[in-house]
Amino acid sequence: MNNEARTLPIICITGPMAAGKNLVSDIFEANGWACVDADKVAHLALKQLESEIIQLHSVAAEKLNISLKNPDGSLNRKAIGKIVFSDPEALAKHEALIHPATEKLLIDFVNNHKNQPVGINATVLYKTPNLLARCNAIVFVNAPKILRMYRVKKRDKLSFLQILLRFRSQKNIFAKYKKSNADIYKVWNIGNSYALKRKIERILLIWNKKGLYGLLQQ
Repeated sequence: MNNEARTLPIICITGPMAAGKNLVSDIFEANGWACVDADKVAHLALKQLESEIIQLHSVAAEKLNISLKNPDGSLNRKAIGKIVFSDPEALAKHEALIHPATEKLLIDFVNNHKNQPVGINATVLYKTPNLLARCNAIVFVNAPKILRMYRVKKRDKLSFLQILLRFRSQKNIFAKYKKSNADIYKVWNIGNSYALKRKIERILLIWNKKGLYGLLQQ
């Protein structure tokens, strides 16, 4: 990425599963930012690497008696999730394929939005350190575990065991981001959407008043 060509900031919007990252991204977008969902980008990368992914997980799928393809021929992401979130070695091999392709697509997004500040909505952006190093700030969104479990159960219809396995894979992610050189802003999402909006807009006001990250003072 040609960082010298950018004068506007890049931030990472992160936090554990179901903390409220998508809503925070929507608030940034409403304030003129271009935001990208790394999960959706990873799904595109998954599709691009379909044959490699099937080859990687075929033995595990056979042992578990699950299909890596849906009836319509598309990749069965839930089946892949069942494999990788129950086996750390399988997860590591899966990520070694997916993360470089996802990072490239995210960099393309940043390069295509040089005239806007950019927010990257990603739980594990620390696993793409080259891109994380370009971020001026990190907005870390969190919520109580029991509330996040309720949100996932309602949204994704996963079993509690599947939810716990995914939560376990994201354990201690705040410590991962503390190692970066970017400023970190923690946001506790326990109220309604209006309360969250006020918290994000307060951060933006601070940035604008101080002229941080290339943003013009208002």
